[in-house]
Amino acid sequence: MDRITKAARLMIVSDLDHTMVDHHDPENMSLLRFNALWESNYRHDSLLVFSTGRSPTLYKQLRKEKPMLTPDITIMSVGTEITYGSSMLPDDGWVKILNQKWDRNVVIEETSKFPELTLQAETEQRPHKVSFYVDKTKAQVVMKELSSRLEKRGLDVKLIYSGGMDLDVLPQGAGKGQALSYLLNKLKTEGTLPVNTLACGDSGNDAELFSIPDVYGVMVSNAQEELLQWHAENAKGNPNIIHAKERCAAGIIEAIGHFNLGSNTSPRDVADFVECKLDHVNPGYEVVKFYLFYERWRRGEAANCETYIASLKASCDPTATFVFPTGVEKTLHECIYAMKGCYGDQKGKQFRVWVDRVLSTPTGSNTWLVKFDKWELSGDERCCCVTTAKINAKGSGGASDGYTWVSVQQKWLEGYEKKDTSIWLF
Repeated sequence: MDRITKAARLMIVSDLDHTMVDHHDPENMSLLRFNALWESNYRHDSLLVFSTGRSPTLYKQLRKEKPMLTPDITIMSVGTEITYGSSMLPDDGWVKILNQKWDRNVVIEETSKFPELTLQAETEQRPHKVSFYVDKTKAQVVMKELSSRLEKRGLDVKLIYSGGMDLDVLPQGAGKGQALSYLLNKLKTEGTLPVNTLACGDSGNDAELFSIPDVYGVMVSNAQEELLQWHAENAKGNPNIIHAKERCAAGIIEAIGHFNLGSNTSPRDVADFVECKLDHVNPGYEVVKFYLFYERWRRGEAANCETYIASLKASCDPTATFVFPTGVEKTLHECIYAMKGCYGDQKGKQFRVWVDRVLSTPTGSNTWLVKFDKWELSGDERCCCVTTAKINAKGSGGASDGYTWVSVQQKWLEGYEKKDTSIWLF
């Protein structure tokens, strides 16, 4: 959060399962398209918020399974936990609000009287969330009776039913919508209220996100019936909420364009970077472009021609150095030459490259220090390097003329070292 010193240009608040993450997309292409768009165009001046029903345990598990970016803020356990940054620092002010008229022991006692309710896994039981499975044919009757009993015990609770099977019991002040309202009020108090906010979801527990004033909303094309029904009954005439034509993260990209919130052309949708000329470029776009071309080269998806190699060399200072995670140092031109021999060596294989947490800091009028995490997926092996690059603007025209790489240094992210480092090129 410290990197944003003024109002964010855009804050995206997105559910994860079946919204940002498409579990029916084994190649994760819509997610990777969003990743490239965010890191190249938005990371430097915008905020990414994940709002999920998952507990911290299951959220971290999903991060190991999917190529997800690191959000600035994470809202978990159906809006009962708010944390900040990669270290996931908890928001103590939110905890104090949720403690009002809440007694978890009473909830456990009363819900035990309903044989229709089956407790979910222990990892999903949180200080301000008690979660069950219940058949959808019995859900409404159970919820009405349970709500009455808890009210008689002096509690002020909220019952959220989603996914056709999940029932969450929360404090009345909790939920994805209230958590977002709390965040917006906090940012407003600090004088950094985002210029635009886009809420994204697919199920019943996301409905609250679309009820916040002055927030744009997108229900992805694969949204569940319970959310579509809520929309028909409560927000059908609201032009600020749309039902996207695209699934999951592709629907989010669609909404960015629909509401004119900024660029919605992902670098992954650009066929030829050499021919592509942008009006506004930044070091983040340069990093995304470089590693996306590297992926395409290894997969044999870019043309094997000297024009591309020459363009790469031209983007590197002749004396530019690359320090590998092993400590070995080479010139960037040597690395590019070595890459020529690896053309198409990952063709037809599961090989993807993406970058996360791209942060560029100006160190001079035309010089930037760019830090980012470079991820590489090859088969079942996922590796990551914490990377620092020095990049200069080309010529006298500033960044509009492109960039020159001056140096790159990498070190392994603990737990994500590559077993065979002989073919670690960039």
